[in-house]
Amino acid sequence: MRTQLPVDALLAALRGRLRSEQRLLVAFSGGVDSALVAAVAAEQLGERAVAVTAVSASLPRAERVAAKEFARGRGIAHVEVDTDELDRPEYVANGADRCFHCKTALFDALAPLATLSGARIALGTNMDDLGDHRPGQRAASQRGAIAPLLDVGFGKAEVRQVSVALGLETAEKPAAACLSSRVAYGDPVTPEVLHRVEIAEVGVRELGFPVCRVRVHAGGAVARIEVPADEVPRAAQLRGELDAVVRSAGFDFCALDLQGFASGRMNVLLGMPTRSAP
Repeated sequence: MRTQLPVDALLAALRGRLRSEQRLLVAFSGGVDSALVAAVAAEQLGERAVAVTAVSASLPRAERVAAKEFARGRGIAHVEVDTDELDRPEYVANGADRCFHCKTALFDALAPLATLSGARIALGTNMDDLGDHRPGQRAASQRGAIAPLLDVGFGKAEVRQVSVALGLETAEKPAAACLSSRVAYGDPVTPEVLHRVEIAEVGVRELGFPVCRVRVHAGGAVARIEVPADEVPRAAQLRGELDAVVRSAGFDFCALDLQGFASGRMNVLLGMPTRSAP
């Protein structure tokens, strides 16, 4: 168990780490981790820190909008880049190394910007990510990206604690992995199936389940809904409404996972354990 430092010490450590950089491109998805890195980098480096959001069919529209609004509201320099992972056969094949190919596409898109500006690329990886299946970390290591949160020993708890202290609206934001993580390993990842997942998840949230996942199996035919375990009974009562939402999104079958939501749930297909969302 890590020793929890006071918030002011945690924040001072992160500020010092980011201040040591000359220029940074922060890979900014809009999630709690990358939002903290982007905000503190902008605070310490000003215009020498730029938040960069990778845009493709795997990024939900709501997350793209939220990232823009966060950067605008905080005065953070922000740009978007299109990434081509869905044009790469090794990514579409959706093997256990899919995230490696995703991060490779991201770094390929960011490399020209980094070279022109003389910046390093920073990721929002934290200590808790090290215990999960994250092949994208291998791509980051190969490209020389830095992980400031790792460098100062931040786990998810520290990220949220410091985000609260800074008044970041992302402090309590639920985890939001890319849409491709909803597709069962071995089933192809396509723009069409990602679009259907996005529509279905919007519908499930509108039924009162802000934390949810719609996982896809059987080549896109089956949608398996995950909500927090204590919400499963209520979801079962709304089975008709949930079924209608999923079918209207283009799926043939709707299933409710009785074990409830857990991050990285598809990892069981790789023989790996899952973990509860922090």
